[in-house]
Amino acid sequence: MSVGAPSEETALDVNDLHVSFGNPRRGSLIRAVDGVSFSVRKGEIFGVIGESGSGKSTLGRCLVGLLSPSGGGVLHDGVDPFRFSRRELNRHRRKYQIVSQDPNAAFDPRMTILQSICEPLNIAGEGTRAERREKAFAMLDRVSLSAEMANRYPHEISGGQKQRANIARALMLDPNVIVCDEVVAALDVSIQADMLNLFARLQEQFGLTYVFISHDLRVVSHISDRVAVMYFGKIVEFGPAHAVIETPLHPYTEALRSAEPEINPAAAEARQRIILQGEIPSAIAPPSGCRFHTRCPRVRDICRTQEPQQRQLLPGRHVACHFAEEMLGDREKSGLGHAGGNGADHAASATNALT
Repeated sequence: MSVGAPSEETALDVNDLHVSFGNPRRGSLIRAVDGVSFSVRKGEIFGVIGESGSGKSTLGRCLVGLLSPSGGGVLHDGVDPFRFSRRELNRHRRKYQIVSQDPNAAFDPRMTILQSICEPLNIAGEGTRAERREKAFAMLDRVSLSAEMANRYPHEISGGQKQRANIARALMLDPNVIVCDEVVAALDVSIQADMLNLFARLQEQFGLTYVFISHDLRVVSHISDRVAVMYFGKIVEFGPAHAVIETPLHPYTEALRSAEPEINPAAAEARQRIILQGEIPSAIAPPSGCRFHTRCPRVRDICRTQEPQQRQLLPGRHVACHFAEEMLGDREKSGLGHAGGNGADHAASATNALT
């Protein structure tokens, strides 16, 4: 099932995507992404939430063409990039960049920051040396780094500065889509807010589309328009960011929400903390039925035998849970608010929530 109909207004269309690793003949097949479908609109910030091991990073690498799907597909602006030759794919992939959590992985410690930022253009063979340097200095300025940083080596600058340089490097090829994989997870909270504001400014300046991957609900809810919640390779809930985070309709999302720190002491005292029981299943031998049933506080017999199908419960809200309607009814009775919503605040307003 496709979540969100593909159109000329979508930057990415993901349809029944599967990404597997290992050898099924040896019983070691791992389905890292298992039947995921959604679309990302042009100019949108699309969030992906989940624990470590949920398949978020694998999904992100597949979205930019670094991993080939085992089944299903990804369309870039209506085009299937995996049908290109290697040379054509490398040329096409310039418009689809990824920024990872560890900026050290993007830099050669023997190269200066300027050399590293120029490297994508060097590989692409674009412009003269002077033109590449001029563009690199311009990008450093766009990410709020001074020109004196250009001649430093990666070990001579802070983690936040390195991540800004990493973003500048991703912008050198003028991408349309950037996948941000846990890009603020290793940064101090105060720096996280500045970084989110930077992403918002760059989106406005360059007309970018983001896929923002994180385990941190605060970050995703404040920067994203819509979010998808992943568990064990599948999307279990999908919808407007504010609605999904504030009024979850899947037990897994509800548990993630309850584990988040609460700034307001009164709200923290009133909140019911949900402690997930049981063990995380083996990736090689996932459980039958609903994959969350081994840890779900609402589990019933049907959950152990039948996999729930994703369905639209409210406009824009899709859930894969046998008892999502029951959760919706509970929320309406308790007066916790409408489970719809019009989206999330963007990073420009995230500073107060993160500091």
